Formats: sequence, structure tokens, C-alpha cells
Amino acid sequence: MKVSISSLVSEACPTLHAGIIKAHVVNSPTSDQLWDELQAEATRIASEYSTETLSKRPAIAGTRRAYKTFGKDPARYRVSSEALCRRAIRGLDLYRINTLVDLINVVSMHSGYSIGGFDADRIEGDMTLGVGTAEDVFHGIGRGLLNIEGMPVYRDNVGGVGTPTSDEERTKITLDTTHLLITINAYAPEMPLDECVEWTIELLKKYAQATDIESYII
Repeated sequence: MKVSISSLVSEACPTLHAGIIKAHVVNSPTSDQLWDELQAEATRIASEYSTETLSKRPAIAGTRRAYKTFGKDPARYRVSSEALCRRAIRGLDLYRINTLVDLINVVSMHSGYSIGGFDADRIEGDMTLGVGTAEDVFHGIGRGLLNIEGMPVYRDNVGGVGTPTSDEERTKITLDTTHLLITINAYAPEMPLDECVEWTIELLKKYAQATDIESYII
């Protein structure tokens, strides 16, 4: 499986780079240790940002600019990292899903990057990052039918699988996931992307018994 960025997106978002991680993993209910890491990150975010200043974080601001470039309203369709951080700032409970999802959420909150997490066995063919259209049928996880027109979207041979707002039900991570694909989407630099990739791999080894790891930046 190859992951690439279309010229439409790369030309409109010249600072965009994506960190790609593939691995064999063992998913499980979230451990208390990982949950403590997520809660600690939420506490840090709440102490350093307000709902007014959050959108100025470089990684979040860069993703919001991409939405505006392609005609999407980022205030109506929140970037996933921004939505997570807003919950922390507002003192709302975070979602406890499973090890892989909650691990990705830790990295997303810390880095500010929107991160796609997919069951690689459910992806058909290669993946390319393009832009959503009115014809795209996309079922966001926990959201139902989502209008992705004007959103950056990863597509496989079947259709859309991931946007900065939500991933698709068809390729979502479950407790049965054993082959993981992660895309760390840096529309503007904040945490150095190579460091973010390496830290994510460390967490995958620590909490999800990750093996056969492959990573690269596009």
C-alpha cells in the first residue's frame, strides 16, 4: 500500500507533510496508564490555552487554513485535534475508546496535528490525499453521513477513508484491528514531524506491542 498527496492538495498547501506509520499491533481496552497520559495531556492543554487562543496553535491554524482554501468552514467542521483540545479546555470528559484510538488522541492533542488511524486490512489499494466533493458518500465515525465537500480527504480504491474532522466507519480501528495505518497530517509545522512519528512509534511499542513497523514522511 502506498500513501501519496495529490498535486491539487500539495500545490494549495505547500507546507503540508504527512508522517506515515504502518505496524502489526495488538489492540485492547485502554489501560489506566495510557488513560493517565491522556488526562495529563488534557490538563496541560487546559492550562496553556483558551478556546480563543487554541485556533492560533500553528498545527491547528494550518489545518484550518487548508479548509478555508478549499471552501470549508473550520468553525462548523472542527479539526479533530482542535475538537479534542476544546473538550479539555471546557472541562468536558474525554472519550475512552480503546488503546489505539486513545493513543492517537494523546499524540494529536500534544502535537496539534490531525491524525488518521485506520485498520489497514480494510483499506483497498493505495491511498491518496485529495479534496472532497459533493458526490462523496462519507460516514464519519459516530457522526453518520458527513458532508466532506471542500475537506482534504484520503481515498482508497473504494472511497474516502479519512479527513481532518473524522475518519470513515468502513476503515475504523476496532478491538479486532491487527494491522494499523496512521497518517500524521502536518499542514503547518509545530512539533517536529520526525519527532512526532518516533514518539508515536514508542507509544505503539509500549501500549500495543507494535512489530514490523514501517514509517516515512511524504
